[in-house]
Amino acid sequence: MAAMIKKASKDLIEEARRWAAKKQNGVSLRYMTEFGSRPTPRNLLISAQFLHKELPIRISRRAVELESLPYGLSLKPAVLKVRDWYLESFRDVRSIPEIKDNSYELDFTQMIKMVKVRHNNVVPMMALGVQQLKKDLNRKIGDEGLDEIHQFLDRFYMSRIGIRMLIGQHVALHDPDPPPDCVGYIHTKMSPVEVARNASEDARAICLREYGSAPDINIYGDPKFTFPYVPTHLHLMVFELVKNSLRAVQEQYMDSDKVAPPVRIIVADGLEDVTIKVSDEGGGIARSGLSKIFTYLYSTAKNPLDESDVDPDTATMAGYGYGLPISRLYARYFGGDLQIISMEGYGTDAYLHLSRLGDSQEPLP
Repeated sequence: MAAMIKKASKDLIEEARRWAAKKQNGVSLRYMTEFGSRPTPRNLLISAQFLHKELPIRISRRAVELESLPYGLSLKPAVLKVRDWYLESFRDVRSIPEIKDNSYELDFTQMIKMVKVRHNNVVPMMALGVQQLKKDLNRKIGDEGLDEIHQFLDRFYMSRIGIRMLIGQHVALHDPDPPPDCVGYIHTKMSPVEVARNASEDARAICLREYGSAPDINIYGDPKFTFPYVPTHLHLMVFELVKNSLRAVQEQYMDSDKVAPPVRIIVADGLEDVTIKVSDEGGGIARSGLSKIFTYLYSTAKNPLDESDVDPDTATMAGYGYGLPISRLYARYFGGDLQIISMEGYGTDAYLHLSRLGDSQEPLP
């Protein structure tokens, strides 16, 4: 496949450049919910026709951007592999002719399902590429010099969230027997307390596995309160925040006779925002380190990444420093945000804001 890509790459890249110049069209959570609540054959056809035009634009933009990254990042083997995935996906989506009826629509849906699977490992693979770059650059370049790379990765991952959401949503609308109150990926009556509880249990299990013990987690909020959101997105964000808090508390109290204080999760429901606060007494982060926690090249943990080890399904307690910046992108994708406030010597509070209104357009990088 890679050899084919290289052979055809000149024409393919030219075509990708043409598509990358076209305008992207964002959609909102509310629109996805309203449109998807009636998955008639006609609506599925309209959805596929939209994706047939939209996906090549979004995918080609990333493929073209991967060609011209600063400091030679584009030439790193891991990044070349990711670029080839994007070019293959661009070629696949373009290979399906105009979608005129529902048999074309089903072929198209099968194909974009495969595209989504092809890109499962993009995040660890890009992390590996950045790591290969850091190894080469050694200390020649400070964090300021890597700003450009951070901005690229923000755009790149935000775009990836959007592409995966659009594909996943369209594919899920074909489910003949969807779970109650679910429209594709969107749960119209999602309980944030419930999702926070599941994500916390997952994070705590990992902490137990790695340290042999784990602090308690107390959750405050009304479990009956619901609002429309994507549970998988919220699970990922809360899991990441709780995992960080557990690790901080665990390491702070590992050699102490005192009982480790619990991690507290508070779910507040406001008119505009649902806010989830994750609070710990794990010693906090120094102010000098706070500016780095949303960069893609910072982790206080030892680095678990190596070539043979790119498997996104084995969640480790601390990773390649991507959890927080990617969680913030997930929050921003539907008009929310993530803020971290820390008291060095005491602990850290993370505020996850989720928009209740569901009417903000996707941020299109």
